[in-house]
Amino acid sequence: MPVHRPTPYSLSIFTRKQGQPAFIGRRWLTSEATTGEGTKTPLPAAALQQKPKSPFYFDTGYALYAKRPSRPFPPPFLSIPSGSFSDPLSTHNRSRDRRSYVNGEMIRGITNGDDAVLVGENFVGANDGVGAWAQKDRGHAALILHFWALEVERDASLASTTDYASEPDPIAYLQRAYEQTVEATSAPNEWKGTTTACGALLHHAPESSLSEPMLYVTNLGDSQVMVLRAETQEILYKTTEQWHWFDCPRQLGTNSPDTPKANAVMDRVKIKEGDIVLAMSDGVVDNLWEHEVLQNVLDSMRTWASGKEDGDTKSSVNDGEGGMLYVARELVKATRKIAEDPYAESPFMERAVEEGLAMEGGKDYANAIEAVVVLTVI
Repeated sequence: MPVHRPTPYSLSIFTRKQGQPAFIGRRWLTSEATTGEGTKTPLPAAALQQKPKSPFYFDTGYALYAKRPSRPFPPPFLSIPSGSFSDPLSTHNRSRDRRSYVNGEMIRGITNGDDAVLVGENFVGANDGVGAWAQKDRGHAALILHFWALEVERDASLASTTDYASEPDPIAYLQRAYEQTVEATSAPNEWKGTTTACGALLHHAPESSLSEPMLYVTNLGDSQVMVLRAETQEILYKTTEQWHWFDCPRQLGTNSPDTPKANAVMDRVKIKEGDIVLAMSDGVVDNLWEHEVLQNVLDSMRTWASGKEDGDTKSSVNDGEGGMLYVARELVKATRKIAEDPYAESPFMERAVEEGLAMEGGKDYANAIEAVVVLTVI
């Protein structure tokens, strides 16, 4: 039976079916390497062919909006392009989209302004880079998500696919990613930056063998993962923001005392096929209240299913023909409308007023990833 795919901003869980290894591999090959929207962020060939550890996977889409362009990765993660045909080839020849490399690995995820997002088959993440570092010399904060994704991939490749009792450890993965980032950006490189970290790893409940999907949600800072159930129109779960003080979230990087081992929080969330998982930077949750996020997603799903979006009849939002991308787009559009309105009421404005600060309007940046949970039988 074909697996249907949703659009950006949501993740769906599906189950793998026997005799479909080629189809499973091709799911990755349809990834879009765009900076504004797509279904999955790019991966190298070796990662695309990796056998999945869990029978569940995300059907995904993402949409992005940033107040300023993304900064290029600094040396040594990005070499200068060749100046002429006689010059030695730079690392740009490794990929058509000229993606950066570190330690021989293509950098995972994409940047969006100061932030970074990663959208994969079983792992999604939204890291909110602290904007002040982008204004300073040698400031960049996008590597932690890359190393975090690599740790998830390594665990999946090393673990036996028959060891259903094994359980992932996302905080340990993030701790190793943090340590690798510190090493990679220390002298003589000396690149600076801080970022929040928020990710959702799709697995199965160890005690249930293959029958029940489990979401491992890790958070440090004020980005957010939210889980919605369309059939009951409710919010099942959302992460809790971590702040040192107003508008200063917990963060990883230069001059910050925070570490994943000491400060990250990991929750196990029981979910089922068809549940919607949203990974969002604070650009979304600072502009839209949670009931607005829920209503926007539900309305977009109904619009897509009714065929009113472009006049065509569509079976569902996760039919593999742009539904989840549409949902993601609509959520970002709603966020951007508030962010660019200097007189709008917003959660960020409400918090500022509670702190005794005079302000109004929204906050002008946003990342959003959506996924639907799908089950396949291995």
